[in-house]
Amino acid sequence: MRPRAPFEIAPKMRPLAPRRTGVVGVLEVGTSKIVCMIARLKPRDASSSLRRRTHSVDVLGVGHTSAHGIKGGTVIDMERAEHAIRRAVDAAERMAGAQIASVVVSLAGGRLSSEHFAAEVDLPEPAVAEGDIRRVLDAASTFAVGHDRTILHALPVGYAIDGVGGIGEPRGMLGRRLGVDLHVITAEAAAVRNLLLCIERCHLGVEAMVAAPYAAALSTLADDEAELGVTLIDFGAGTTTVAVVENGHCVHVDGVALGGQHVTNDVARGLSTRLADAERLKSLHGGVMAMSADEREMLTVPAISDDHHDLPRAIPKARLVRIVRPRVEEIVELVRDRLVASGHAAGAGRRIVLTGGAAQLTGLAELVGKILGPQVRIGRPLGISKLPEAARGAPFAVATGLLVYPQVAGLEHFEARRRRLSHAEGGGYFSRVGHWLREAF
Repeated sequence: MRPRAPFEIAPKMRPLAPRRTGVVGVLEVGTSKIVCMIARLKPRDASSSLRRRTHSVDVLGVGHTSAHGIKGGTVIDMERAEHAIRRAVDAAERMAGAQIASVVVSLAGGRLSSEHFAAEVDLPEPAVAEGDIRRVLDAASTFAVGHDRTILHALPVGYAIDGVGGIGEPRGMLGRRLGVDLHVITAEAAAVRNLLLCIERCHLGVEAMVAAPYAAALSTLADDEAELGVTLIDFGAGTTTVAVVENGHCVHVDGVALGGQHVTNDVARGLSTRLADAERLKSLHGGVMAMSADEREMLTVPAISDDHHDLPRAIPKARLVRIVRPRVEEIVELVRDRLVASGHAAGAGRRIVLTGGAAQLTGLAELVGKILGPQVRIGRPLGISKLPEAARGAPFAVATGLLVYPQVAGLEHFEARRRRLSHAEGGGYFSRVGHWLREAF
C-alpha cells in the first residue's frame, strides 16, 4: 500500500558505535516535571547481566524542575514551557560541568498509537544477504499513515522465510521469499512540531524523539522479561502510556489522556482544598486499597482560602482512599480495554511492570493485579551508575531510558525517501544545509 502523501518522520539519531565512548544529553518533558540528564556512555563487557546493552551509562549531571506550559504531555504555553526546560538543562549542565548542544527527548502526549505493516520480497540467491534485508524493509516502509501523524519509530519485530515466521536474524538462512513485520509508532504531528519548536527556542538540537513508554521499557525491563513477554504501564501526571514487549521487541504502544494529575484534581474537589495541598495529601497518604485502620487515622486538610475563619479540617484517611481509588480504577480499566481492542490483552497479563510518578501510590500494584494480572512489580532503572538516590525510582524510568536509547537507535528503519521533520519546519537555505550535514555526518 502506497502512502497518500509524503509523511513526516521525527528526528532520528545515528546509532552509537559499539566501541565508541560518547556523552549524551536527554530531556523528559512531562506534565508535572521536566528532567534533563547528561551521561557518558562507555563500551561494556559482553558478559554483563544486561546482555542487550552495548554500553554502560555513567550519569554526570541531573536537573529536574516542575513543568509549566505542559498539559497531557503536550506543549500548551510555549514561553512557560521554554523557561522550565531551560532551568532543568541549566541545572544538569552545572552538575555535569559540561554543556550540551542537543538532546534525545521523550514524548508522552500526542495520542501515541501503533500499526503493523508486512512485506515480502523474492530472494535472488538462496541465502539471505544484507541487501535482501534492506529491500524487504524498504518494501515494508511503503505504508500509509494519516496526514496529521508523525512517525516516531519503525521497528522490525520479526522476519519470515517462505512463510515461516518467528525469525529474529535471517542473514545467511536459505529460502525463496523473505518477509518482515514492521511496527510503526506514530503521534499527532502538531504535538511533535510544537515540542520540537519549544526545544529549539532553548537553543538545543533534537537528536531523536522517543515514545515515553518505549523509553521506560528500555531502562526497567530485564532481558528475560523482555524475551518472555511483559506489559509496561507508565503512570504519568497527564497521561498513562503502555508498551507491550514480546520476544525482545516492542510490539505495541498506546496511551490514555488520564494520569496522576487527574487524581490530584479529584482530591482537591472532593476535599475542597488547594491543588498543592491535594498533591501533598495524595503523595504522602494516598492509596487505593482500604485498610481497617484508615477509619481511625485522621488527616489534616488545609483550607482552600486564606480567610482566618476558614479553618483546617480533620478527615479520616479512608475518605481520601475513597476519592483516589475510583479514578485509578478508571485509568487501569481504560488501559485494559485498549489492550483488548489491540489484541494484546492475552499476553498483557503475563507480567506487568509499573513506572511513573503515580506508580508510587500505595496499593497500586495490588489493584493492577486484580484487574490485569497477578504478576506485577514496580519498575526502576537498571544498570545506570552514578544515579542520584532521588532519581533511582519509578518516576525517572523514562529519563533513564532515553540514556539507553542511543544503543538501540540502529534497530530502526526508515526508507530514505521519506521527509524528516525539521525542528521548526523551516525550508530556508541554512535549514537545508544543516539537514544535509546531519544526514551526511
